[in-house]
Amino acid sequence: MPPQSDLLQGTLDLLILKSLTLEPMHGWGIAQRIQQVSKDVLQVGQGSLYPALHRLEYKGWIEAEWGGSENNRRAKFYSLTKTGKKQLETELENWERLTKAIGLVLKEA
Repeated sequence: MPPQSDLLQGTLDLLILKSLTLEPMHGWGIAQRIQQVSKDVLQVGQGSLYPALHRLEYKGWIEAEWGGSENNRRAKFYSLTKTGKKQLETELENWERLTKAIGLVLKEA
């Protein structure tokens, strides 16, 4: 199966929020985590990732803080806010509802 890079905006937001549940991460780390956990099916490019991070930060779901990366470069580390944790729960519920509905339609077809 070829790598998937065309994620719907809401889906990418959900994946980013979920990736940040364990620990704060920099952008490249978030992209790597999504790719690794999806077993290389999902690959998020910088052109999609960074606008999504800025959007989530603007909404108050994540916050950023400058720090040092593994290779001693300055990087922005993103973490979930309290509002972001609540939003993640909402997004997960919406995802469950949506995938069940799609499953029903596909079974019918």
